[in-house]
Amino acid sequence: MNLPINPATFRAHFPAFEEESLNGWAFFENAGGSYMCQQVIDRYNHYYTAHKLQPYGQYPASKEAGNEMDEGHDALARLLNVDVSWIHFGPSTTANTYTLAHAFGQMLKAGDAIIVTNQDHEANTGAVRRMAAEKGLEVREWKVNPSTGSLEFATFENLLDDKVKLITFPHASNIVGEINPVAEVCAAAKKVGAKTIVDGVAYAPHSMPDLSALGADIYLFSTYKTFGPHQGLMAIDPALAEQLPNQGHFFNDGLPRKRLVPAGPDHAQIAASAGIAAYFDDIAEELNIAAPNKNERKLFSALREQETALLAPLMDYLKSSNKVRLVGTDDLDARVPTISMICEKQGLELARDLAEHKIMAAGGHFYVYRLMEGMDIDPNHGVLRTSFVHYTNEAEIQQLISALDQVL
Repeated sequence: MNLPINPATFRAHFPAFEEESLNGWAFFENAGGSYMCQQVIDRYNHYYTAHKLQPYGQYPASKEAGNEMDEGHDALARLLNVDVSWIHFGPSTTANTYTLAHAFGQMLKAGDAIIVTNQDHEANTGAVRRMAAEKGLEVREWKVNPSTGSLEFATFENLLDDKVKLITFPHASNIVGEINPVAEVCAAAKKVGAKTIVDGVAYAPHSMPDLSALGADIYLFSTYKTFGPHQGLMAIDPALAEQLPNQGHFFNDGLPRKRLVPAGPDHAQIAASAGIAAYFDDIAEELNIAAPNKNERKLFSALREQETALLAPLMDYLKSSNKVRLVGTDDLDARVPTISMICEKQGLELARDLAEHKIMAAGGHFYVYRLMEGMDIDPNHGVLRTSFVHYTNEAEIQQLISALDQVL
């Protein structure tokens, strides 16, 4: 396996790879959460040590705390190529989608239509479906191809008309792994005046999206899956954010960062999120690649190339095996390295077997119950899911292949 970049470049920034208790274990659970980089850990520890207090006050420690939170907002805006007014932090993506569904429910009216998919994580569809039922909205389901798990654009077009006011769909499924045509869907939505909510939780760890290019009205992901703290990020078009009804305290109606985060932000985690951008900046410098900014996205392309090279031997193995069924496409360029598979054993049992070989993987339905039913997969049987990002190395891929060969 010839990798474009030596994985040691990335791994040096993650203390987990020096942790004695993890020695010999190969981590293939990145779809459930990534390791945290040192740049985030340092900022998190600093915030709690120097000023775990109310930010934006009148004394120096409080002012500095607010400045560090502002850096978190600024850093994520730069990575996503949007103005900082787009950035909102909430307790989790599940909580954020619940709040958004409630806000849209106060805007939409009976007779309006929404489009949801059966490929989504339940967090990005369940709350919206419940809201639609309560409001008397028409729900149109964009269904996956039952054989491939793909969301086909032609199927979407047949659902779209000027009655549609809201569309929710994933950038990539946390089971199927295929990259969906986000820009095309968002462009079509704009033509009929519909708003789009894109779940990027399964995509963002592999390449921070250029939101200016995608055209989504709302883009969601979890920072704990992008090497940061456990919280959810909402990037929302400021014009739409202003239109959505206030979900916070009535006296915060004029404060954009508080209107859609009723629980209030976690100060330290927002401040620590600046470390995500610092990590990317540091490795860009080490690789002599321009740091991510509005006009330069080469680093994220390089990380995708790294992951694709790592994925190739695993995909070759799965295609050659008659003991396992791959869920989703085997086209390396069309997917992220979140690989789900089915065999006679339950997914959870396979994960337990792999743990005997020091492989960290997971089994189950992963909150995509509707997808499994749509693909005629018993959710109770589930799938085995193995997932990784750019800091995985060649030895770990071979360790996984060897372990699969034995447990299958």
